[in-house]
Amino acid sequence: MLAQLTYRKLSHLLRVCVSKPSVLGTGTEMNTGASCWLQVKRRQRSVDSKSLAERQKQQMARSLPKQKPISGVQQVVVVASGKGGVGKSTTAVNLALGLMANDPSKSVGLLDADVYGPSIPTLMNLKGNPELSDNNRMIPLINYGVPCMSMGFLVEDTAPIVWRGLMVMSAIEKLLRQVDWGSLDYLVVDMPPGTGDVQLSITQNIPIAGAVIVSTPQDVALLDARRGAEMFRKVNVPVLGLVQNMSVFQCPNCNHQTHIFGSDGARQLADTLGVQFLGDVPLHLNIRESSDRGRPVVVSSPDSPEAVAYRSLASAVVQRLQEVSG
Repeated sequence: MLAQLTYRKLSHLLRVCVSKPSVLGTGTEMNTGASCWLQVKRRQRSVDSKSLAERQKQQMARSLPKQKPISGVQQVVVVASGKGGVGKSTTAVNLALGLMANDPSKSVGLLDADVYGPSIPTLMNLKGNPELSDNNRMIPLINYGVPCMSMGFLVEDTAPIVWRGLMVMSAIEKLLRQVDWGSLDYLVVDMPPGTGDVQLSITQNIPIAGAVIVSTPQDVALLDARRGAEMFRKVNVPVLGLVQNMSVFQCPNCNHQTHIFGSDGARQLADTLGVQFLGDVPLHLNIRESSDRGRPVVVSSPDSPEAVAYRSLASAVVQRLQEVSG
């Protein structure tokens, strides 16, 4: 059909060229045949480039795995960062708990996809190996009402995970497909830092409702956060917005506020990328201490300003999910 359409356009162009000799912008007349040949070549290049782009798109689509939803899970929200050490896992845990705190009727699960450095067992105060269900799937460990799954449940606490890419991909596939989540409204996925194989494998294998990017206001962290946001855009995952973690430190003695990592860097990056700024989370001793004890601040200090910040983040995420899906 495309070839016939192109042929008709070229035939019409040839007839026009024959009946109306072309004139250059300088006023010098060109030979009718030469002018017609140039126009035909331009048209052919345009058609060829469009056809090539379409073929490349089709080849990429064939090479990608087909996305298959996780059984029982309504929406998957990934929490990511371009760089480690920005508080991504702490944000993911408190986001999951904040979703439940804001609406107790919602069921929320937590998947630790950071194979090399799993943090969820410590942050959620969970130990032990998952049992198997009747259909031979792993049953998540539960604390604070949140079912959790992590590679940390399957290896010793201090054992390093020294795996090559194929083994990591196999582990991710098991964490995605061989876990009995039951019925969940939200599955929050704590992604590993960076933009590598694990991120691509997850985004290409399951439909993701949206991505939350966590960054500090520091320029170095913002550079990697931008790469993370661009990666999700390339794989057609909606970026729900940016979270500015460790935004400000308030002295517990004099209440003086200090912007240790800079101020408003993530807010400015959100404006640059054209995505929503989801909120600030302060740098506070209570967040660190409660996380180390395995009692996240949303649970241990639900009325504190820090917990309120995480609950506000959860509300902003739900609102963005509604906007994206609507």
